[in-house]
Amino acid sequence: MSCTNPTCFFCTMKEPNILIKRAGIKKCFKEMLTINEQERVLILSSLWNIAMTQPEDPEFPSLGIFKCMVTLLDKSISDRVWLLDGQNVYIPYYAAHIVGSYTMNRFEFAEKAVDSGIIPPLLDLLRGKISWLEQRVAVRALGHLASYDGTFEALAVYEQEVVKLTMGLASSCGEVVYNEFVAVKDANERVEYHKNLITRGVGGLEMENRKAEEWASQIQCWSLHLLNCFAIRGRSIDVICNTEFLKELSSMWGGLVNHTSPAGVGLIRILCYTPVGRTRISESKEVIESICNLSRSSDDWQYMAIDCLLLLLHDLNTRYKVLEIASVYLFDLIELRELGERSNLGHKITRALLIDFKNGKSRIKTPEVERILKEIWVFKVDKNKKERLISDEKLEEKRVLVSLIKQQANHSFWLGDINTAVVKYTEGVKLCPLKLKKERIVLHSNRAQCYLLLNNPDAAISDATRALSISNPVNSHAKSLWRRSQAYYMKGLAKESLMDCLMFINFVTADKKKHAKIPYYAVHMIKKLMDSTWFFASAKSKLSNNGSSSSDPGRSKEELTSDERLMSELYTILEDPVIRKDGDSTRRKVHGYGNTRKYSMAESI
Repeated sequence: MSCTNPTCFFCTMKEPNILIKRAGIKKCFKEMLTINEQERVLILSSLWNIAMTQPEDPEFPSLGIFKCMVTLLDKSISDRVWLLDGQNVYIPYYAAHIVGSYTMNRFEFAEKAVDSGIIPPLLDLLRGKISWLEQRVAVRALGHLASYDGTFEALAVYEQEVVKLTMGLASSCGEVVYNEFVAVKDANERVEYHKNLITRGVGGLEMENRKAEEWASQIQCWSLHLLNCFAIRGRSIDVICNTEFLKELSSMWGGLVNHTSPAGVGLIRILCYTPVGRTRISESKEVIESICNLSRSSDDWQYMAIDCLLLLLHDLNTRYKVLEIASVYLFDLIELRELGERSNLGHKITRALLIDFKNGKSRIKTPEVERILKEIWVFKVDKNKKERLISDEKLEEKRVLVSLIKQQANHSFWLGDINTAVVKYTEGVKLCPLKLKKERIVLHSNRAQCYLLLNNPDAAISDATRALSISNPVNSHAKSLWRRSQAYYMKGLAKESLMDCLMFINFVTADKKKHAKIPYYAVHMIKKLMDSTWFFASAKSKLSNNGSSSSDPGRSKEELTSDERLMSELYTILEDPVIRKDGDSTRRKVHGYGNTRKYSMAESI
């Protein structure tokens, strides 16, 4: 049937005469409030879809779409009766999302939006005048407006309020979305328009929960982006560097939901470029330890953590506040080569650590730090000098000797004499020339396995990291990833454990020709870690414990303190395992130390 409405937006969009079409669209934008509410929502939904798929098309921005969105947002915020009438409740979400999409890439669109008066209604949404769903699209749009120098100042008029509101949103969005949506088990009790917008009418409770996690994570990521826009211009640094917020910031993670977002560490790095930021960050042991853990992980943002530590070490006002902690972690990274787009990272780390160290003397008074710096000096300077003069014949002799020591260590391991195995592996590490990277990877990785069985996760992480730092490419030695994942799990660092476990699985299944399957023990680990790294894990814990949070990564207290249960979780994969004869056949086997499980192994390294 033909449409009888002479001002129908959809008919206007089909008008072949471009002048008539533009005039009709412009008139529709001006008279949007007078249109039937069901048709109005259909139009907004259509405009939302166009803005998402064609965000750089200048047609609608040139015809007054931003003024139209301002009018609709003002009406939604000021007239609650109108907002709750029929489907009008969908309008503020669509309107703010349309603004965010059009201002995402084009400064001229952002400028038109600001000139149209879009900032005040977006701020009302940010203040929570409607719900968390509208806060999500408001912070997204404001972040795009703040990205451009030409429109930033218009938002900076409200700087103090915007920064504080955004900090609060970044910190609380997980609890808000969980408590107000995910924790509501009865689907009928959830806000209907929230469900419809989240799932587009497709999927049940599981889909709603999955999308709610994604959206809550986006609220946090977009909040951090908006704060970045202030911090990168040196604005409100003192406010952002609130002690409690910095602690929360160090644990904010883009994670598996928004893996392209640098999340908390991205903002921390920006803060580290400022004197105030470096000072405040260096005063928090919790923040420094979080950065250090990230620096020894396979997370995509590992290099950002290293950047932060280097900036802190190069500032004499913060160097000695962080050196005692950072030196222990960075010592394992002094052989890093390329990481992302950064090259010679190990050299830069070494120089930063040895700034005030010369000829074996240091102004550092802490014995542990001095010991580490001396070891770095011996390793990077003295040993390098000596090995430049070593002949090929001498190098081969050392290779043979190291191989013999490694076999002795392996033998001790299989006999269950783990302490002797550690001693032998250590002997091999000290003797092994730096050029023999493959042999060194094996020695460090095997010693990491021994430390796991001796319930020494810190030493295991250190050795596994040393092996991963000299692997080619960096972080590509599967067994070291698996061992470090277990060690992080023992320490309760679920996020770092999960990232290593996922990377391990990637390498195990990389060769499609072999039809490799994910080891069941890795699947078991993933299942445990996913619960504890779930975006809503903290919110769920607080709700179930009446406000008390828990750092337990999915294990009971008894499991954490029981050596027997701990050992049963460790899966032993030793390099170059002992070849044992079984009847007429010769097979390589890997035995689970402390339990009866056995696993076949196809390769030695």
